[in-house]
Amino acid sequence: MDETMFLEEIRQGKIKDLVGANLAGADLSGINLAEVNFSQANLMGANLSGTNLRGATLRANLKGADLTGADLTNADCRNADLRGAILLDIQADNMSLAGAFLAGTVLTHLDLTGVDLRGCDLRGATLVGTCLQQADLSNCNLSGADLSQADLEEAILQGTILRGANLNGANLFCAQVENADLEGILCDKTCFEGTPISV
Repeated sequence: MDETMFLEEIRQGKIKDLVGANLAGADLSGINLAEVNFSQANLMGANLSGTNLRGATLRANLKGADLTGADLTNADCRNADLRGAILLDIQADNMSLAGAFLAGTVLTHLDLTGVDLRGCDLRGATLVGTCLQQADLSNCNLSGADLSQADLEEAILQGTILRGANLNGANLFCAQVENADLEGILCDKTCFEGTPISV
């Protein structure tokens, strides 16, 4: 099957198993790919904007992919490489990003309430104004990340590296910060009420 026919079969929902598929740069925008298995697929630079990826397995190479407006509800993105991916206006309810590579990624003004981000590489990521209430960020590396104005109420930050992170204006009400590395954080007008921390 040639590439054009292969992509058309995907668009028509005829293929649900795309394990290891090479879809680098493919235009898969605005289609229904719910529950599709993309494990170990190459989606580098792919256009997935507006795509329905509810319940999809995206443990894949998504470097530089455009996921603007995608529905990632219940999506499994554990250990995915999302460096440089565009994640604007995504739906992320119950999405799992544990162990994902998100260094330098822009995740501004998203609702990531309760999302599993354990062990993620978020070095230098931009999370300005992002809602991370009750999100699990334990053992993440957020060195140099911009979390200004982020809502981290009741977030789990145990063992998280926040060295040099910008937390200006952030809300860390009742956050769990045991064994977190907070060296050099910026914390002007940051709310630490109910959080066991002295800065």
